[in-house]
Amino acid sequence: MKKKIFKLTILSFMALLTSCNDWDYLDPVPTDRYSDKMVWQSEKNADLYLNGFYTYVNTYGNFGNGQFGGLLTEGLTDMLKYGSNTAGDGTPNDYAVEPSKITPDQNLLGVWGDAYNRIRRVNEFLVGLKEYANFSNEIKNRYEAQARFFRAYLYHQLVIRHGTAILLDAPTTNKNNPLSSEEECWNFIENDLDFASRYLPIQWDDANKGRLTKGAAFAFKSRAMLFARRWEKAKAAADSVFALNIYELAPTYEEAFKSYMKTGNKESILEFNYALPAPSHNFDRQYAPGGDEAEMGGKATPTQEMVEEYELATGGKPDWSTWHSTSGTTETPPYEQLEPRFHASILYNEANWKGRKIEPYVGGKDGFIQYGEEQYPKGKTTTGYYLKKWLDENNTDLVNIRSTQPWIEIRLAEVYLNHAEACAMLGENNSANQDLATIRARVGLPHTTKTGNDLIEAIRHERKIELAFEGKYYWDLRRWRIAHQVLTGVRFHGLRIEKASNQFTYKYVECDDRDRQFPEKLYRLPIPSNEIANNLAISQIEGW
Repeated sequence: MKKKIFKLTILSFMALLTSCNDWDYLDPVPTDRYSDKMVWQSEKNADLYLNGFYTYVNTYGNFGNGQFGGLLTEGLTDMLKYGSNTAGDGTPNDYAVEPSKITPDQNLLGVWGDAYNRIRRVNEFLVGLKEYANFSNEIKNRYEAQARFFRAYLYHQLVIRHGTAILLDAPTTNKNNPLSSEEECWNFIENDLDFASRYLPIQWDDANKGRLTKGAAFAFKSRAMLFARRWEKAKAAADSVFALNIYELAPTYEEAFKSYMKTGNKESILEFNYALPAPSHNFDRQYAPGGDEAEMGGKATPTQEMVEEYELATGGKPDWSTWHSTSGTTETPPYEQLEPRFHASILYNEANWKGRKIEPYVGGKDGFIQYGEEQYPKGKTTTGYYLKKWLDENNTDLVNIRSTQPWIEIRLAEVYLNHAEACAMLGENNSANQDLATIRARVGLPHTTKTGNDLIEAIRHERKIELAFEGKYYWDLRRWRIAHQVLTGVRFHGLRIEKASNQFTYKYVECDDRDRQFPEKLYRLPIPSNEIANNLAISQIEGW
């Protein structure tokens, strides 16, 4: 192995170093643990220390557990319906209809303790780098830039949930640290990302391929500044990504989710790669159609509402009223007429999959089950659809082969949409419309110039479709402050499909016969009670 070889596919071997939470930085010659002198005596050791931070991209991605256990945040919206009615896999159903189950002591959306443990590790790294590393200023700046990116990444997770955070830029033994205002938090995040973008390279050599780049820092800043409502800075950050002139949209939507490291996908800006035997993930086992493996998969399935968000391949939406019949219709839904992103993201009745046709009907190979009939769907759909995006069609043995699809945390399409939204909020309509036209051109969709609220709605629609099932939509609804409007007093639906002879009947059914609820206090989630008890300088979020 080369001295500085780096691949996210081998990050798991770093767990030993990064899990040493009790390093004694005051002990010059420890006998049973790593010391600062050992960690910082070579770039190789420093690399090993730093590599552990890259696992955070996995933790907070859709294949980790920082997004409420993968795609569970999408299950809080009209995108996905989770099939289980028990605790765990069924928790998003509970949270969506009975948000009172979210409390300071029971909140799977919270990351408070985990995030601060990771922030502490980053801060320890920064202190050691400053006090012990005998490297050139250029090398030290690159280490610091990577560490501060991840600190910003972690604080971003805290602020979008709580609207506040305890800002720490160094390790401390003081338990009583105050909360900072949201404005102060975004200032802190922005400063870290500015440092990262200043000192990270545009590209790394082959031995370090996959590390954070200047483009990743700019791209993430464009996302963060949307949450901060700092439109000029969001736009400028996106423009900085474009100015690098090294990223481009993949030729097709499907190719946008391939690994840059493995395939050279130039749309990928920040990714985490997996490999067998480890690190790997269970996405296929959880979300694949039940016909792929008996009583496996189908954890969550797209709703009819989500299907109806997709346009025709020629533009405009079809009239779905025929399929809103509770008594049923034998007319075939217009699936084949829908745009490419639908076909890349959702499996529907008789769609081609792994050399067969999907059978999401009652008694079919994949099967249909009404929500609540069993504790777990065991591979059956509760909506008449299955998720396709992120699944590996080449994995034909879900029992013995774990998943290795890469997680693309940031891609160029999102940056275009970040830029479009910032421009629209600044009244720069021409630029916003051009961004939308660029995104839609890849999938062959036309774009008509829009202004005002029509433009804003077009951007929001495009984000919902382009970034579907990427863990962004729930957080978008929150930052737009419309979640309490679109997720309260509504019910979502699916199609119950029955087959007789060679004819299908499609019946419009409610997913679970329960109204969704999103009280406004959910915009700022509670701080864990134990944190309130242990820190005399803070009090609970208002309303909790």
